[in-house]
Amino acid sequence: MNRYLGVLLLVLAVVAPSPAQEKPPLRLVQTISLSGLQRHWDHFGVDVKSNRLFLTSEEEPVVDVFDLKTNKLIHTITGLKGSHNVLAFPELRKIFIVDGEASELKIYNYDTYELVGHTELTIDADPAVYDPATKYLYVVNGGRAAKTPYCLISVVDTVSGKKLADIKLDTNRLESMALEKSGPRLFVNMTGANKIGVVDRQKRTVVDTWPVTAAIENVPMQYDESTHRLFVATRKPSRLVVLNTDTGKEVTNLPTADSVDDLAYDAANHRIYLPGGNLNGAVGAVTVVQQKDADHYEVIANIPTKPGARTARLVPELNKYYVSVSTKDDPQGAQILVFDVVP
Repeated sequence: MNRYLGVLLLVLAVVAPSPAQEKPPLRLVQTISLSGLQRHWDHFGVDVKSNRLFLTSEEEPVVDVFDLKTNKLIHTITGLKGSHNVLAFPELRKIFIVDGEASELKIYNYDTYELVGHTELTIDADPAVYDPATKYLYVVNGGRAAKTPYCLISVVDTVSGKKLADIKLDTNRLESMALEKSGPRLFVNMTGANKIGVVDRQKRTVVDTWPVTAAIENVPMQYDESTHRLFVATRKPSRLVVLNTDTGKEVTNLPTADSVDDLAYDAANHRIYLPGGNLNGAVGAVTVVQQKDADHYEVIANIPTKPGARTARLVPELNKYYVSVSTKDDPQGAQILVFDVVP
């Protein structure tokens, strides 16, 4: 089957809801259009306390800041080279931006957006995950762009802004991480090795690896700690792979939209959202998977979006799901699709 035809059929599957899903799980309520803005948006950051939504840009030297109440652009942080992730910390009065092309973590004042510090990393810094118990930030950097056969996970103390250590993983591509709150494990998508790496955060070393056998190019990841299930999206072919973190074994896998670049787990509704859009601009959709129990899952909808809309952010506190549409992939310009989550 032609690749584009296959993805199109996947999107059209949402037209007739299944008996178990009488109404779509996501309802489009607003399209935020930013005419004249050229953006190749990457990942979102969110700070519910200050009602701010942050959007990074891989190719433009900015981070756009939106008001979560009005959905309007309220500020643009400039002076970056290629940002990938934003984390805001109200209690520290700081905003951390992973600026991969600048090979550093930039630290800003929470209220004024003034640049107040830098933490040096290696090039291609991208995924980041935060441990609230220690206030440590784990940031992936190095690998392909650094021309090394390994990647680093840098451990940064968010209180001092200082890097404490580098954890070395033997692959030149790491794509995402998920942190275990009840134990010391950090799960890492070792995309270059087609494995999941298990890092002990206390020992700061890799203690195990689990192969991903259902597909290759494993990219985004999330963890449901209540069921000990790890959710991983792959691209060749496009699948959701579920792993048991007690055994490291795959439980099941299901088809998804193409080229998924983000993954969200909705604990309240026991759903998984996977935004995808063909890189050549064919179609876009959010695949919604229902978690029936720890070992059983069902695709309940493929919600149409826009070509190339591959990054998104679930904000459960507001019952909203935001999907980015880059100018690069949409001739109408940069957009954000705002969905209500329907229980």
